[in-house]
Amino acid sequence: MRLTTLRAAALGVALLIPTVGILAQDAPPPPETPVEEPNPSGEQPEPTAEELKKEPRDPLQIYADLNLFGEIFDRIRAEYVDPPDEQELIRAAIQGMLTSLDPHSGYLPPQDADEFRQDTSGEFGGLGIEVTMEEGTIKVISPIDDTPAARAGILANDFIIELDGVSIQGLSLDEAVEKMRGPVGTDITVTVAREGVDKPLEFKLTRATIAMRAVRWTMEGDVAVLRLARFSAQAYIGIENAIKDIYAERDGVAPKGIILDLRNNPGGLVDQAVYVADAFLKQGAVVLTRGRTEQESARYDAEPDPLDEQLKDVPLVVLINGGSASASEIVAGALQDHKRATLVGTRSFGKGSVQSIISLGPDGAMRLTTARYYTPDNRSIQALGITPDIEIRQVVPAEFQGRDEIVGEAGLAGHITIEGQEESTVGSSVYVPQEAADDAQLQYAIKLINGEETNAAYPPKAE
Repeated sequence: MRLTTLRAAALGVALLIPTVGILAQDAPPPPETPVEEPNPSGEQPEPTAEELKKEPRDPLQIYADLNLFGEIFDRIRAEYVDPPDEQELIRAAIQGMLTSLDPHSGYLPPQDADEFRQDTSGEFGGLGIEVTMEEGTIKVISPIDDTPAARAGILANDFIIELDGVSIQGLSLDEAVEKMRGPVGTDITVTVAREGVDKPLEFKLTRATIAMRAVRWTMEGDVAVLRLARFSAQAYIGIENAIKDIYAERDGVAPKGIILDLRNNPGGLVDQAVYVADAFLKQGAVVLTRGRTEQESARYDAEPDPLDEQLKDVPLVVLINGGSASASEIVAGALQDHKRATLVGTRSFGKGSVQSIISLGPDGAMRLTTARYYTPDNRSIQALGITPDIEIRQVVPAEFQGRDEIVGEAGLAGHITIEGQEESTVGSSVYVPQEAADDAQLQYAIKLINGEETNAAYPPKAE
């Protein structure tokens, strides 16, 4: 945070430096011979921000700054009131350097880097149990098919009371989940209480690789609703499997329409966003990326495949809101630009940049912004977001009103700006009711597909 503050202060100083401009006048004044001001100290004045932009700094100046860093580091080690942890000091300095660039760059220590890789891969070592917290107790929602928990006989509505003989009473949901996860091949004993069974049941399980479910689907009459929670490595295969299951349940008959729910989806892997958009597109650009290097500038295209051929005549509505970010916006923007889907909801988050995860070996990884992305119509949504074709607001309960909206990327300190581009200044709601019947955006989309609501934006028409 200090580096961000210092950077803002430096910018303020730069803005206070007087500049010479040429004003429109009837006749220009006679040229004056510049007079060199005396400089008794012999020191060179600090270059202005404009001068720094024009000329790259001399390497000797950069090394001098590194010497300054070394001097401060040595003084802290020698004189700070308590002996500091040198490794933590260096990592904090690295973190400060990266976070001063923008809100999405940063340093990932080894443990955080491992968790990030797990999160984006959508796989981890565990038991295959979906759980929730109910009145202070960990309750099984359901075991995942073909996992250690399912094979051992753990059932929905079981209550987990002990792990390896130790009570989990008082643990948070995250703490209990962390204890159940672990290296593949290691054993754990899970004790559960089951309704109708007098004594607790013990299950000795061996952890295995578990794929987190990225997609859930339901049928609302003849309308299929696909909820994509995150763009992990399981996103596209989740969409593909959901479509397969929907057609199988309906004996090969296509649904009347599909609703792709991307609300509060924070994004994830760019390639998964391309694959998901490609599932609904036959051809054309999905996203364009532009960075400083040729390697970071690319165009990603959709290609014909059996899935988009199967879905080509199925109407599509995409739900977005203030929590739909990054990869979600890539998909929504591509489907909107190609007139393949009608977007319903509220404005999206507005994260229009791409981060590369650069491994640092045993020292973790760094997350560095390396490109901006653009929709097929060459739109940047950075700090602006995607505006839905049909804006539908939720009925927000009184206790959440005023707290359900976020400005998004434009509200983040130090966010990347694009010269001349508009930025969002008002919030967009992230509230989604738990019950489908209370979900105004979902219900509107269903009625739109069923013909109970009409709007010029549905179905979208190619220009």
